[in-house]
Amino acid sequence: MKISVVLLSLSLVLLGAAAPAAAAGEKLRLGYLRSDLHHLAAWVGIEKGFFRDEGLDVETAGIFNAGAEEMSAFASKSIDVGYLGMAPSVTGVANRAASVKAEALANAEGSAIVVRADSPLHQVKDLAGKTVAIPGFASVQDFLLRRALEAAGLEAGAVKIIVVKPPEMITALEASQIDAFIAWEPHASKAVTKGVGRVLLPSSQIWKGHPCCVVAFEGSVAHDRPAVVQSFLKAHARATAFILANTDEAVRIGVQYTGMDEKTVRMALGNITYRSELERAPVREYASYLGRLGYIKETDPDAILRDYIDPAGLVKDARP
Repeated sequence: MKISVVLLSLSLVLLGAAAPAAAAGEKLRLGYLRSDLHHLAAWVGIEKGFFRDEGLDVETAGIFNAGAEEMSAFASKSIDVGYLGMAPSVTGVANRAASVKAEALANAEGSAIVVRADSPLHQVKDLAGKTVAIPGFASVQDFLLRRALEAAGLEAGAVKIIVVKPPEMITALEASQIDAFIAWEPHASKAVTKGVGRVLLPSSQIWKGHPCCVVAFEGSVAHDRPAVVQSFLKAHARATAFILANTDEAVRIGVQYTGMDEKTVRMALGNITYRSELERAPVREYASYLGRLGYIKETDPDAILRDYIDPAGLVKDARP
C-alpha cells in the first residue's frame, strides 16, 4: 500500500483551517463501484464514522458495476457524490452527459493486465491477435490497455477488445473465453490468489503514479452546498490517512465490502496508491487521449478541465 503522508497531512490542515462546517445531519447520497478496492476510503469513512463526525448523514444510494453506470446516476441526480474512475467521469462531462465536479483523488495506480497462470504470453506485444477484456469503453482500464499496446508498438486493432464485467473476468479467463483482462483491484489479485491468473503488467509500469479514481460531486451540489463538499473532503482525507496508519483494519474493511478473502485484499492493497490530492496535468492528458480516441465531443482539454475540476477541491497543479 502506497500513500503520500505529507500531502494528506497538509490536506487535513488546510481543510480544517479553511472549510466552513456543514450543518449537523446534512444528507448526502453516495455512489461507488461494486467491490472496487480503490474506493476503500469511502468504506473507511462510513465504518469509522468520519463522515458523521463532519455532520454528514451519508447514505449509500448506488453500487455500480462500471463508471458509465454511475455517471448515469449523476445525470438523473439520484446520487450527490461518488467514487468512480477519472476516465468515465471526464467522458461524461466532455460529452455533456452529466454535470459533475471532481473534488479529490481517491487513488492512483491499482490496476493490472492479467493472463492465465499457464499462459505462454509474457510481454504486452504477445497479446497481438488475442482477446482482451476491459470493464468498459472510456474506462481507466481501457485507457491503460491502449497506452500499453502503443508502448509495445501495437495498434489497438491488433487485439480483440471486449467488455466484461470485472466479477466475471476471472471465470472467463479460466474458461479460455478470453486470453487476458485488465481490471481494478482486487480482481487482478484475486485471479492470482485463486491460481487462475498471472500479472502480465501492473498499471504502475504502464503509467507510473497515474491517477485512477476520483471523488466527484453532482454539479449543482458542488455549486449550492460548498460547506457540505468541504466537510466530505475533510472526512475523505482523514479516511485516506487512516488506511496507511491502520493496515490491518483497512484490510478488514476491504474484506467486508468486497467479499473477498484477506490474502487477496492484502495483496491488492500493495498495488494501490492512496492519495487525496488531484493533479491537473494527468487529467489533461486523459482528456487529450480520450479526444484522440473519439470518445468525447469536446476535444479542447483546457475547456474540459474548466468544466470538470472544482478549484475549491483538493487540487494542485503538479507533484512536488
